[in-house]
Amino acid sequence: MADHQEATITLPSAPASVTAARRHVTEALRAWGLPDGADAMDTLRLIVSELATNAVQHTLGRSPTFTVDLRLEQTERLHLGVTDSHPGRPRPLPAAVQQDHGRGLVIIRTLTAESGGTVRVAPAPDGGKTIWVEIPWLPLPTGRA
Repeated sequence: MADHQEATITLPSAPASVTAARRHVTEALRAWGLPDGADAMDTLRLIVSELATNAVQHTLGRSPTFTVDLRLEQTERLHLGVTDSHPGRPRPLPAAVQQDHGRGLVIIRTLTAESGGTVRVAPAPDGGKTIWVEIPWLPLPTGRA
């Protein structure tokens, strides 16, 4: 595998795009050598599902598309970013609201931390934002106990 791999897709901000985003990430990870049975594959599919769902549901029509970027650098760090053009930043919601909605970022942060990674929000050139998840690529868990 090369020292640097990238896979990017831009999708319409529509519910069906969540499945397309998950498929895009799955195919790229498979091509880069991560097996389907790996815990990390399931974790990354869930993370991209949550990020894509947030991009569709919380941009309130102000982002007609969103972009999923996947980068593997030096076979050590995997970067997964979802960019939308809505200028609003994610905010923690009160616990009462989280019972029914608003748990996506909590799930993303928890899964990322369990994988030894970090989550950050960065401004996008168009005034929107990218939510980046960065996790170690090696060693990634490769099966269930």
